[in-house]
Amino acid sequence: MKGDEKIAEVLNTLLAHELSAISQYMVHSEMCSNWDYERLHKRTEKRAIDEMKHAEKLIARILFVEGIPIVSNLNKIHIGADVEKQLKNDRNSEEGAILAYRAAIKLCYELGDHGTREMLEDILKDEEDHIDHIEAQLDQISQMGIGIFLAEQVKAE
Repeated sequence: MKGDEKIAEVLNTLLAHELSAISQYMVHSEMCSNWDYERLHKRTEKRAIDEMKHAEKLIARILFVEGIPIVSNLNKIHIGADVEKQLKNDRNSEEGAILAYRAAIKLCYELGDHGTREMLEDILKDEEDHIDHIEAQLDQISQMGIGIFLAEQVKAE
């Protein structure tokens, strides 16, 4: 189905957000694994996998509207040197994605592309869940201190 060129363009912009987030989160996940923060490693890895699923949906939708998926465009990736910086960088990534999804949803509504709009609304819910969890982790760090927070992330053997 030939869709509006603006829709394909905005879907590619969202795809760049997702592909960038995947890279950032996978690096953060592996850093946490290297530090033996197993719980944090698994949570961050799951978030990266969620972003992979989002990218897959976006690619499928771009093809559906007869656009060309552009997988070579990435946003700047921000790798944190420690867990707190990683979480802050990940929060910033999610905030940018949420703003982009909201704008894309508005565009889809204006152009009458309700199928794409509904798909984007589903992804937006996931992104809002991601930021909620990241903010909860940052609140825990603020309330209990980084040492206690990190002690909770170590895998019990």
